[in-house]
Amino acid sequence: MGNQLNYKDNCYTLADNESVLDCLLREQLSVPHSCKSGVCQSCIMQATDGEIPEKAQVGLKPTFKQRKLFLACQCFPSGDITVANADDAGIDVKAQVKEISQLNHNVIKVSLEPSEPFECEPGQYLTLINPEEAARSYSIANNPEKDGVIELHIRLLENGLMSGWLKNIAKAGDEVILRGPAGNCFYSNDEGDDFPIILSGTGTGLAPLYGIAHEAIAKGHKGEIKLLHGALKEDDLYLIEALQQLDKDNQNFTYTPCVLNGEEGKFYQTGDIQEITIASIPDDKKNTRLFLCGAPEMVNSLKTKAFLGGLSSKNIYVDAFLPSK
Repeated sequence: MGNQLNYKDNCYTLADNESVLDCLLREQLSVPHSCKSGVCQSCIMQATDGEIPEKAQVGLKPTFKQRKLFLACQCFPSGDITVANADDAGIDVKAQVKEISQLNHNVIKVSLEPSEPFECEPGQYLTLINPEEAARSYSIANNPEKDGVIELHIRLLENGLMSGWLKNIAKAGDEVILRGPAGNCFYSNDEGDDFPIILSGTGTGLAPLYGIAHEAIAKGHKGEIKLLHGALKEDDLYLIEALQQLDKDNQNFTYTPCVLNGEEGKFYQTGDIQEITIASIPDDKKNTRLFLCGAPEMVNSLKTKAFLGGLSSKNIYVDAFLPSK
């Protein structure tokens, strides 16, 4: 007989090599989750009894580990375990939808006002949980402490649980839940403020890069800052005018839009953003910080190319946008 999973006064038998999340979903129970890869942290739960496998707490804050929080998708118990929802652990923050606006044909900007301070760095990501218990992870595109709201860039997906709700149902005043933040894609000047920064991303991978660029400029970064935003076609770009103005206003900031299937002679560069990014790396490879955000294939490939090209692995920060499963 398999190990027993106790949840909400019910007992379920875990199948061989079955995670806590998969067991609960098999029983047709509603549990917030998204990537099922241990990255997005949407499926955090709390163990009230039993042992938590070490793998189920990888990447969590020390305070979360102390409170016996774990990632349900990565938890394969070696014995019986009793679990509870994370909302009972006091790690969630309520927020209100303030505004939803269109950034281009398939990307919206969602502004959220948290009910209490939500400490985060521009460029980190959070988990957004809507009233229907859909959970998705999105990068933070601004400085919420300064602006009073959290701004997210969200791509509209056909049959997308969250993006569909935001496009067709959500309205100002609706309440959502925020969980997080997580991720190490953010600006830090702990080691000086004159190192070169390259920010490269595709699609809504622009969101964290946009936040990081503004934060670096606001904190007086002296080194050059290059932001490259890649798209398949011209109308997939967005925030063009805002970034062009940022380029104009700041001598050390350069914005380069890149369109894979573009026309020559336009305001953007045509071609593969990976090649354009590698060509943009300055001679000071030892100190250059590279931030990569967007499609996993691009992020992982470019990370490898940059490392082989001479960048230190500790100076390459990645945020691959994993699809929900």
